Amino acid sequence: MRHQSYQRAIITGASSGLGEEFAYQLAPYVDELILIARRRDHLTIVGESSRRINPALQVSCLPGDLTDPSFMIPLIHMLTGLPSARTLLINNAGMGDYGEFSTADWDKIESMIVLNIFTLTKLCHSLIPTLETAGGGIINISSLASALPIPDFAVYAASKAYVLSLSEALRLELKEKNINVLAVCPGPVHTEFGQIARRPGFTGDMMPGKQMFDTSRERVVSEALSAMAKNKSRVYPGGPIKWSHILLSLLPAPVIRWVMGRRPRRSLPQT
Repeated sequence: MRHQSYQRAIITGASSGLGEEFAYQLAPYVDELILIARRRDHLTIVGESSRRINPALQVSCLPGDLTDPSFMIPLIHMLTGLPSARTLLINNAGMGDYGEFSTADWDKIESMIVLNIFTLTKLCHSLIPTLETAGGGIINISSLASALPIPDFAVYAASKAYVLSLSEALRLELKEKNINVLAVCPGPVHTEFGQIARRPGFTGDMMPGKQMFDTSRERVVSEALSAMAKNKSRVYPGGPIKWSHILLSLLPAPVIRWVMGRRPRRSLPQT
């Protein structure tokens, strides 16, 4: 088996996109999947499909809003009270908002910060003691955007920079305990993310020319699990994204700011 041996996988944002694909690719290799997402109907479908891949698989579907304390608090109690097992925590849930910061709906910004930063941090903090006892690892979904100040995507990019920095620091803290922490930094992926990030009335491309960088969710997850098995610190799935990361790492900050300041932007309706 090319993946590390985990008994349990906990996946947030598991009802679609990368979270759904993580469930399918891990189903043959784990004993238990715990799937967490808002949409009960979609989550149920993913759970049933995972069981078809591995009939012996134990699947728990936990529908709820990770930005809602009334869901998060009992969820944490439940997860920390599970029987001891080698666990892979996959913090995949996230959201974006495309448009100028000054015209953004504050409630959406707040939800994005809570989901992308607070929830991920809380789950890591709560479950690391379990990982220290039974073994396991953490996959945090960051983004190529973590390396860039992106006009019209300011809070999202900043939140992913936090995820990358936290992941790197936790990896160093947990290295001696044989707990790997991997940051996955994809570019554009074929998921529902773009539909949710768009504001009402906007129909253009959030990233002009993104077709050149699009990566399938199957490849993103496959490369993430392969990188985890090889104990890597981060992965940039897909050839164009790998080369983009290399180029960005060579450019000085003033050049990156100059380029991003001249990035094509779309006219957005006022909110």
